[in-house]
Amino acid sequence: MTSCGFVALVGAPNAGKSTLLNRMVGAKLSIVSPKAQTTRMRVLGIVMYKQSQILLIDTPGIFKPKRKLDEAMVSAAWSGVTDADITLFIVDAQVGLNEENLVIINRLKEISGPLWIILNKVDKVNREKLLPLTASLNQLLSAEKTMMVSAKQGDGIEDLLKELSYRLPQGPWLYPDDDLTNLPDRLLAAELVREQIFLLTHEEIPYSVTVETDSFKEKLDGSIRVDATIYVLRANHKAIIIGEKGSKIRSIGERARKELSRLLEKPCHLFLTVKEKKGWDEENARIRALGLSNL
Repeated sequence: MTSCGFVALVGAPNAGKSTLLNRMVGAKLSIVSPKAQTTRMRVLGIVMYKQSQILLIDTPGIFKPKRKLDEAMVSAAWSGVTDADITLFIVDAQVGLNEENLVIINRLKEISGPLWIILNKVDKVNREKLLPLTASLNQLLSAEKTMMVSAKQGDGIEDLLKELSYRLPQGPWLYPDDDLTNLPDRLLAAELVREQIFLLTHEEIPYSVTVETDSFKEKLDGSIRVDATIYVLRANHKAIIIGEKGSKIRSIGERARKELSRLLEKPCHLFLTVKEKKGWDEENARIRALGLSNL
């Protein structure tokens, strides 16, 4: 008998949700960087585990919104919880019960479906500190299960997948068994470019950037040509992303192209343009283009 269901990953920025999704799927679907608030949209990762199809919803980190884009990101996170058969509350074991997690806990008390607490990054914390944290979390939340993992190292992932497969409702699979995500390729291309901007630039630059795929075409030889535009809020950000004699934008494009070619399993040609667009993070149309609903 097959089983299938949606599992939402929620938590504070930098709790390790995207790393956990990528580890469980076995491929990079959600972009990852050391900076918080990297994920902006709901990303669906599809995991086949024995007779179960586990549909993982990676959501943006939940934080206090300051602009329209932030509001759409937080709304996407909570809507992921509403749609899920099981919600995994991902907690950075190094951080513990900070203010951000307490705010999320208060909101999670309102959900009616099954809730699991997942302590992540346990490889970086002494074991004797984990038990008091687990006890405190379970006092605050009525969790069905508490598990400890290291998404980066892979510890505890097999056990987590096994437990999810037992718990999901019986029913037919919703996607072909060789699919990894429902994310459109053109959106995936834009996200991979944005990931490299996160990794290769510093401070406030990544948060003032969005990437849109203008065209995504398969050529006669089977390769893919992608044209994308990087939008920034200020002229000096444009200069930083381009770099001296175009060095930075070349590095961003080359690294993103390699990732995209690997994921699509075919040669890709990526062409990038950088444009200044004041106030893009307050425009409803651009927020919708990110796969988020405007509020």
